Amino acid sequence: MVEPKPLLILIAGPYRSGTGDDPDLLSANLRRLEEAAWPIFEAGHIPIIGEWVALPVLRSAGGSGVGDPLAKQVLYPTTHRLLQHCDAVLRLPGESTGADQDVAIAEQRGLPVYRRLKDVPGVLS
Repeated sequence: MVEPKPLLILIAGPYRSGTGDDPDLLSANLRRLEEAAWPIFEAGHIPIIGEWVALPVLRSAGGSGVGDPLAKQVLYPTTHRLLQHCDAVLRLPGESTGADQDVAIAEQRGLPVYRRLKDVPGVLS
């Protein structure tokens, strides 16, 4: 029997929204996004969060953090590039312009957008 191909699933939700760029609040938001990574992985898929890629890119470009003017050239564009490779998006609750943009791009591409973790194929509730 052939195993189903794992999906590359972008986890989208609040990262910067409502934080005032406070490092502790940013870390808390990233941890909330990361909480969905294990269940997605355990279901046989590959989770990805845009900040996992964008933040090291920003640092390597000399950016000092998400409030740096360079961040506009890195954060959203990185995730938009990632979406060219993703098979689906998990949109976690909470206000987020970036996550809303990710969903719009996914829908334009015809990708599934899951609004609850338990809706991702294979995830156990």
